[in-house]
Amino acid sequence: MKIELAIGSITEQPDCDAIVNAANPMLRPGGGVAGAIHRDAGHELAKFCEQYAPIAVGEAVITPGFNLPNKQVIHVLGPVYFTDPDAQYHLRKAIRSIMELCEENSIQRIALPAISTGAYGYPIEEAAEIILEELGKWKGSQPTMARVVIFDQTAHFVFRDLLEDE
Repeated sequence: MKIELAIGSITEQPDCDAIVNAANPMLRPGGGVAGAIHRDAGHELAKFCEQYAPIAVGEAVITPGFNLPNKQVIHVLGPVYFTDPDAQYHLRKAIRSIMELCEENSIQRIALPAISTGAYGYPIEEAAEIILEELGKWKGSQPTMARVVIFDQTAHFVFRDLLEDE
């Protein structure tokens, strides 16, 4: 699987079959990634998500993309760094859950954010290492490409440096 990096908005990845929402447990619109996805997908997304809520830490569910250029959205609940007793385990589980849904739903190209690094407080260096390691370990036939979409230059440098070291 090819791993790419991009700086920008997760909702502006039209060449991807699906994008990942760093969701809250109730799968409601919020701030950050979840807010942007729900805003751009339209109100149908929030209504559709109600049937799946609440989700557990590390769990992922899949929905249509509605008004997004992507066919599907994978919603995953990452760990809250300072309160989760096993944040590393749950972040790894979240990435694996995403990849399993890609495999089950024949998703070839996926875009995902740096899960849990925003409001959930996961240190970017540690999260980047875990995310890239889990993506690199994936042995399924799908997806064929995973793009980590970073919102700022500093975080992008962290991911870039780790990818270059591999």
